[in-house]
Amino acid sequence: MVDNAVKESLIKYGAIQFGEFTLASGAKSSYYIDIKEAATQPALLAAIGCAISEQESFDCVAGVAVGAVPIAVAASLASDKPYAIIRKGEKEYGVGGTIIGDVKGKHVLLVEDVTTSGGSVIYGIGALRAAGAVVETVVTVVDREQGASARLADAGVTLVPLVRVSDLLRQ
Repeated sequence: MVDNAVKESLIKYGAIQFGEFTLASGAKSSYYIDIKEAATQPALLAAIGCAISEQESFDCVAGVAVGAVPIAVAASLASDKPYAIIRKGEKEYGVGGTIIGDVKGKHVLLVEDVTTSGGSVIYGIGALRAAGAVVETVVTVVDREQGASARLADAGVTLVPLVRVSDLLRQ
């Protein structure tokens, strides 16, 4: 099911661009979805946070740094639930660790800006589970529909896209 408020905001704030792009996975694409730039607009970020907050029960929301952090914060504010940040690597100084925030024993909703192959969220799921969290659902703002859903299903996780790329491409 498409979240029309999010879809319209993504279009309004230019989240989809056309040209020749190389994705994080190394794949080539004729379009690019830039949630990071578009989400600097408060209206889009609020719409995303509100849509995510409507998900089934969760104790905490988490996102992998950097792109998913503003999304996790927006969802935290909209749901009045705490958030956590998953670092891309172990911090070797200060208090260290991979996770910022308390996730142990909690039902954590993992969020992502864009899913393609699912690599970033697979990393996040592993880090959260290693920290004692229960992760069963990932909410992505846009799913590029290129394998993330099947890959997450193999990990016992359901992918819930707010918008699918096919919805954006047939605007």
